[in-house]
Amino acid sequence: MSNSALLERPSTVRVAGAPVATADLPATRSPRGFALYVGLDEIKAAGAGVSLPLLVDALRRTLAELAPEAETHATVALAPLGAGGRDLDVVRLALQEPGAIARSKATAEEEETEESGVVVDISRKRVLIDGDSASFTYKEFELLQYLVLREGRTIERAELVSALWQAPDDETPGERTIDVHVRRLRAKLGRYEDIVRTVRGVGYRFDRHADVVIRYGHGTPSPDRF
Repeated sequence: MSNSALLERPSTVRVAGAPVATADLPATRSPRGFALYVGLDEIKAAGAGVSLPLLVDALRRTLAELAPEAETHATVALAPLGAGGRDLDVVRLALQEPGAIARSKATAEEEETEESGVVVDISRKRVLIDGDSASFTYKEFELLQYLVLREGRTIERAELVSALWQAPDDETPGERTIDVHVRRLRAKLGRYEDIVRTVRGVGYRFDRHADVVIRYGHGTPSPDRF
């Protein structure tokens, strides 16, 4: 799209008298307009050769051509620098879209009710112990996650070494060194250390535990989940 071009006019025109889908709205209600949430930050817009004000202006001019009587209002959703999350989700929440607010509240309530026990948050790569974030190293979290995602299966030490120490710059430990990592992991789990079980002569296992909640996050599961 050039900097001065309008958005393309729709190639199809609704036939006069054809019914308009109203999502089974009650008879006492009728559509009065719509909201279009656009998830796009300034950097991505610039990469496409446009800007947010330019896109807003193009949409307004297209709408004025197609429906001259339409009234419009545009606003931009702001977020702190470095804030994570999908652009579209941030926009929907910032502009108070009901569905986004409901999901946000549900997540907050879920976190508030999980004050005791262990929460292994796969989506955020963190562990909460009695509501507090535990200071796990990257490898300690990967070790716990590997066992948790293979619930009920005994994992041999050799498998843990080959699965978790694959990077070229990793110093591959001996199988007995795994025991040291597990001891450190258990020490940080404190009174919940028994969630990682030792299978003598074989390796380690995680069994379903009443004190443990596994949080995969909403939407697409972690790539580590299978």
